[in-house]
Amino acid sequence: MQVSFIHHLRKIYEAGEKKALLISATGTGKTYASAFAMREMGFQRVLFLVHRSQIAKQAMESFRKVMGGSVSLGMVTGKNLDYEKDYIFATVQTMSKDHVLEKYRKTAFDAIVIDEAHHSSASSYKKVLDYFTPKLWLGMTATPDRRDDMMEGKNIYEIFNHQIACEIRLQDAMEEDLLCPFHYFGITDLSYVEDEGKTKEDKIENFRYLTSDERVDHIMAQAKFFGYSGERVKGLIFCSRLDEARELSDKFNQKGWRTVTLSGSNTEEERLNAIERLAGEEKEDALDYILSVDIFSEGVDVPEVNQVLMLRPTQSPVVFIQQLGRGLRKAEEKEYVVVLDFIGNYRNNFMIPIALSGDRSYNKDNIRRYVTQGARVIPGASTVHFDEVSRKRIFQSIDQANFSDIKLIKENYFHLKDKLGHIPALLEFDTYGEMDVLRIFDNNSLGSYYKFLVKYEKEYKVRLTNEEEKVIEFISKKLASGKRIHELILLRRCLTCKHGLLGLLKQSLQKEYQCSMDENCTVNVVNMLTNEFPTNAAKKTYSACVFLEKEGDDYGISKSFDEMLQNPDFYEMLKELLDFGIHRYETNYSNKYKDTDLVLYQKYTYEDACRLLCWEKNEVPLNIGGYKYDKKTKTFPVFINYDKQDNISDTTKYEDHFLSENRLIAISKSGRSMESEDVQNFLYAKERGIDVELFVRKNKDDKISKEFYYLGRMYATGSAREFTMPNTEKTAVEIEWELDTPVREDIYSYIIS
Repeated sequence: MQVSFIHHLRKIYEAGEKKALLISATGTGKTYASAFAMREMGFQRVLFLVHRSQIAKQAMESFRKVMGGSVSLGMVTGKNLDYEKDYIFATVQTMSKDHVLEKYRKTAFDAIVIDEAHHSSASSYKKVLDYFTPKLWLGMTATPDRRDDMMEGKNIYEIFNHQIACEIRLQDAMEEDLLCPFHYFGITDLSYVEDEGKTKEDKIENFRYLTSDERVDHIMAQAKFFGYSGERVKGLIFCSRLDEARELSDKFNQKGWRTVTLSGSNTEEERLNAIERLAGEEKEDALDYILSVDIFSEGVDVPEVNQVLMLRPTQSPVVFIQQLGRGLRKAEEKEYVVVLDFIGNYRNNFMIPIALSGDRSYNKDNIRRYVTQGARVIPGASTVHFDEVSRKRIFQSIDQANFSDIKLIKENYFHLKDKLGHIPALLEFDTYGEMDVLRIFDNNSLGSYYKFLVKYEKEYKVRLTNEEEKVIEFISKKLASGKRIHELILLRRCLTCKHGLLGLLKQSLQKEYQCSMDENCTVNVVNMLTNEFPTNAAKKTYSACVFLEKEGDDYGISKSFDEMLQNPDFYEMLKELLDFGIHRYETNYSNKYKDTDLVLYQKYTYEDACRLLCWEKNEVPLNIGGYKYDKKTKTFPVFINYDKQDNISDTTKYEDHFLSENRLIAISKSGRSMESEDVQNFLYAKERGIDVELFVRKNKDDKISKEFYYLGRMYATGSAREFTMPNTEKTAVEIEWELDTPVREDIYSYIIS
């Protein structure tokens, strides 16, 4: 990290920029990185600005190890006033005082480093920023998206001219072995009523629960059971409220733990004393735990912490990672840190797997997989485990969440805009790891990025006609995911060519992507782009989306679409959308399975499957009903909902289930016998040249995406039996299948768990 950071910082500096930002996960050594940067770039006079004297002292000791005796070091923190030293470590509270600033010329420092730079919009920091004119300002933070005190509407990125020297997240830090491994355990907590809408009696009842002897005994038992690394426990406990923390601390002490509570009201001296008692050797006044309320989330370096207990709901992935990071600093005699997260029945429990995985795409199925496959999420030796009840609580939270919610979309959009300093382009959402733009396309009131910008971005002035808007929505919702390249390439050809479009498409596909189009595929693509593929109910919605018209043996651009392309705003918007879709295809969907346009383990809707299997027309899910054979293409997709609802009636309770990674038992529709045509097509698919394609989803709870994992082709083994379904006179057929490719272990484990 340090080499990359210094390299990029030097490039920014040599390009004439005077400000830069280091964004790095808690515990990754930002202070050391800044010390090496100051040394390597040859700065002789440096100010290191912090918001607590304790942090200033820790930073000075880190710099001393890097700089040796090459420069003099001193503190300006109220009691310590070493004004004349080469490198000065100061609190903003002291440095922002008029009589202290007046001790220095405006150009007194070559570089000024601001620690926890997300605070730099506060008035005290602004005063220092406005006074000095160093050659370089360097801000450092793990949480750039926090806005504490807005300074003339500016955010942290704007303050540092949107110049990011380095950004390293938790997953990157673990991969580079910058942090201590952790073992995270999601543990069931007592039930709890959230604050919103609570009565006074509810709040009193909650306090009784949270501080009850039962809960205290539960916490202590779990902490003892899961243990820690080292000779004695040195733990941090994060609580939501001060009264709760104090009551818990009293009860812990009565039961044998040695604890204190710290909050923002404690003095610097009290905090330092508590940290020394916690981090030091075993002695009479040693502490086992510090209970923290609103502090220790940032800036305090206690590497010795070997156990972290989270006794509060996760409201934000940012704060979760900050608190987790308190235990991730490496220390002697500490091989790992144990993190115990007591998970109640909170609405925002879905934030936990998002924080641990770092995946901000907000895809529900991905988040569920992170819960069941936690150990795969974090690189290195770290592990993630949830007990059965906490797992169910998180699943319930995921099921109830709306990840295409406008509030969530706006929050992610403005984070990215803050970072970039301009309205983000579509591809920048992917480049900077922000929310998946498909969440915007999924939102029923939006349907396109254009419509979102019109509604919520004051700076956005572009306006389209109703027909142009519908075309952008159609491409956004149907094609921009990149699940097939054909339509995207053809539409991009329309930007420069008007005639012979199918011929040009076939040439491009062969030359650029080494794939060809048969007659079924050609008809399907044409139908998609002439509004003939959708079901009758859907045709009216996108009646303006006719892009092609027949020209002899080929197709040319339709008159209506050609007219739209004369609008420069529409042209540029369309080009950006097509480039985005092509990039998504090349990133996610180019590694196709056999002779299909499908990719193993990617997810597809019913409509996606009908389109990519080159059916002439789309079919509504009700008509598919678990499977449907298309005679023209000889494709036979099977759609399985693996988890059946508990209250489903016996007449339709099909028991589809895997026997192993490459064996599956699937049941036919009811009212079928061994002689039924669909059963015969299944049993003799190989002989009849029929491709049976398997699509499986965990359950039907995700009402937004309705996507299935594609698991490849399967073949009947010959083992089949006809049976009468319970409580009915109808028969069905149970068929054993062999999968062409065994299901990948993580997907298989997730589906059957």
